[in-house]
Amino acid sequence: MIRLIGYFFGIGSVLFIFVAGAVAWYVERTAEGLPDYQVLAKYEPPVTTRVHASDGQLMAEYASQRRLFLPIQAIPDLVKNAFLSAEDKNFYSHPGIDIEGVGRAVMVLAKGGRMQGASTITQQVAKNFLLTNERTLDRKLKEAILSLRIEQAYSKDKILELYLNEIYLGMGSYGIAAAALAYFDKSVTELSVEEAAYLAALPKAPENYNPFRDYDRALDRRNWVIAQMTANGVIDQQEASAAKEKPIKVNPRPSGTYLASSQYFTEDVRREIVQRYGSKALYEGGLSVRTTLDPALQKEARAALQNALVAFDQQRGYRGPVTTIDIGSDWGAEVGKVEALADVPQWRLAVVLEANADRVSVGVQPRRAISGALDSQRDIGTIALSDMKWALRLDTRDQKGSVRSADQVLSRGDVVYVEKAGDGDGYLLRQPPKVQGALVAMEPETGRVRAMVGGFSYDQSEFNRASQAYRQPGSSFKPFVYSAALDNGYTPASVIMDGPVSLPDGNGGYWTPQNYGGGYAGPSTLRLGIEKSRNLMTVRLAKDMGMDLVAAYAERFGIYDHLKPYLPMALGAGETTVLRMVTAYSVIANGGRSIEPSLIDRVQDRYGRTVYKHDQRFCADCNTREYDGQAEPELVDERDQVLDPMTAYQITSMMEGVVQRGTATRVKALGVPVAGKTGTTNDEKDAWFVGFTPDLVCGVYLGYDNPQPMGHGATGGGLAAPVFIDFMKEALKGKKPVDFKVPEGMELIAVNRKTGMRASGSGPDVIMEAFKPGTGPADSYQIIGEDEIASGPGGGQISQQAEQAITQGAGGLF
Repeated sequence: MIRLIGYFFGIGSVLFIFVAGAVAWYVERTAEGLPDYQVLAKYEPPVTTRVHASDGQLMAEYASQRRLFLPIQAIPDLVKNAFLSAEDKNFYSHPGIDIEGVGRAVMVLAKGGRMQGASTITQQVAKNFLLTNERTLDRKLKEAILSLRIEQAYSKDKILELYLNEIYLGMGSYGIAAAALAYFDKSVTELSVEEAAYLAALPKAPENYNPFRDYDRALDRRNWVIAQMTANGVIDQQEASAAKEKPIKVNPRPSGTYLASSQYFTEDVRREIVQRYGSKALYEGGLSVRTTLDPALQKEARAALQNALVAFDQQRGYRGPVTTIDIGSDWGAEVGKVEALADVPQWRLAVVLEANADRVSVGVQPRRAISGALDSQRDIGTIALSDMKWALRLDTRDQKGSVRSADQVLSRGDVVYVEKAGDGDGYLLRQPPKVQGALVAMEPETGRVRAMVGGFSYDQSEFNRASQAYRQPGSSFKPFVYSAALDNGYTPASVIMDGPVSLPDGNGGYWTPQNYGGGYAGPSTLRLGIEKSRNLMTVRLAKDMGMDLVAAYAERFGIYDHLKPYLPMALGAGETTVLRMVTAYSVIANGGRSIEPSLIDRVQDRYGRTVYKHDQRFCADCNTREYDGQAEPELVDERDQVLDPMTAYQITSMMEGVVQRGTATRVKALGVPVAGKTGTTNDEKDAWFVGFTPDLVCGVYLGYDNPQPMGHGATGGGLAAPVFIDFMKEALKGKKPVDFKVPEGMELIAVNRKTGMRASGSGPDVIMEAFKPGTGPADSYQIIGEDEIASGPGGGQISQQAEQAITQGAGGLF
């Protein structure tokens, strides 16, 4: 018997050794070629890039995976313990694997069951970072081996940090920081017990516990986590009971762009980041971008431009509905299918339910719930005839002319835009304008763009007319012609003949520019020429200087990369952008210093290191720790001086005259020192106004995307200047008026503004004119270009290339 026992023991021992050897061989073979867990030390997951306004407001987020990395020290204990209770309550005591759980999983597998998880947080880190999701014994063994190695190499806190930042928690969010924002629009430090428990319920299957799909299932899972937190001593019974009583209130944070008024600005920032650092850095690099945008100014800029575009468009009449639908039994569902302009929130789509002679009944498009479902409430409103009078002028494909009643304009089933009128159920009829425009506001000293609007609505058109649209600036270019003259021997009191000019056009004919409105003023000063925007004087001045000089100055200011030296270009026939024009005016406003326009103040990488800064001025002593009687530190400004500061003041003073006595007198309503210049192109196709105070430059442009006449009288002073006024009223609110600074050494002499001669006494035509040292009013009356009516060596004849830039006929630009 003993021998038999020994026999079986021997066989058992051999089998045990054999099995143990086989297991050891299997484990060793499986361990070969495992991923290198050391890469976890250099963990750099895709992180969201965030774009902020100058005051810190979030403007936009860009990410391939919405994730915000948080170090373990920044994660509240409540959140950590919620996840530990739900996923791995023994995390801080086990060696990386749960022996008991592994045993249960093996037993189930041995009985023919499905491979179970039994994964600790460390195993989930191993799987998520280094392995695949396949359910096989090989993968589970690799996971266990890697977990043991990870536990030996890293602290528990580091492992938990990796886990909490990597896990996918639904709604496009990776990691707990992004999930807290995605579900509750909160930071992790603001989460309540029930909110932390809900997030901790998600790692296993976030889509299964989506409250919009299966609220009861999500609630049960959350309450189970709360119970686990109670059992583990994280919260007491009273806290648990209170948390379980609360519903799951998901408040998703919107993705993409957060400041609707800044979408044109934000898109230009996005393109610049991609150009500088590449798409991967934008969508995965976790950059922090601080822009130059002032949200308050941006809001006012957009409102000023939108109001002007709508007002102009309504004067042209009603072009018809957005679309027409079959109302059916539920008009709300039908109109809900029509896509609205999301970035014009004050406008709503509505469908006409009934149209009478004096009023129209409309059903307003229902709003969408967080889940995407249409609200069940149906709001019905009224458009009175008095609130749609502008639409009585029809400009539709089928009908043009005027009508008298509302039912001749709108019909049942028409889908239109409406805007609330007061507190009742009344609405105003609206239509997205066909005419477009742009506005740019900039700090002249720094080039920081404080506001940028590229059109009526980004949802309507993503084309940015502030930075992408190249249009003729017309007379708003003239200050740079006059700057070149003032920089090269002329004075504001120099006299030029305002009379007919006729030049060969290179095709056997003649180019005959005219002043706006026709007529000639005869001999006039440079000041009067720019105040009244005289085309003929400008052509003569450019011809007298030579267009090569004018072209050089235009390029020096950054208006054009290369300007052909043809005389029509002196009237603004070359194409440029609003952003470039505002930058050029900023050079004049800051005293002649070159600037680079900037939408971005600084960029930091995911670790907070500054990788880009717009302000490149150097200050050697700004970081001195102690004050010992030394002089105040000074910023070293190494920017190029592209214009004499005295010239800059002279042209500024002349443009103040444009506002006081010239083509932009309505801008006087601002009641502060303002300089500026209007611009209008042939047939009133483009309307411009660029103006500035000592601290802010603003440029406005209006016109159609496909250039066409806007109608007689649609000038820069009539269309663009009012937008400037509306914006600047708000921008200057609460600020003290500031005078333009006169450079040291300039002499102010009383002159007659019409003749340019020295004046004595006072009168409506006597002004104080600024002269550089060694210059002054002329002692004798000299007229530039008195006898010239045709081309000469100074101007040259117009080539076929120049002809393409101007309009044929008696016109010219003005």
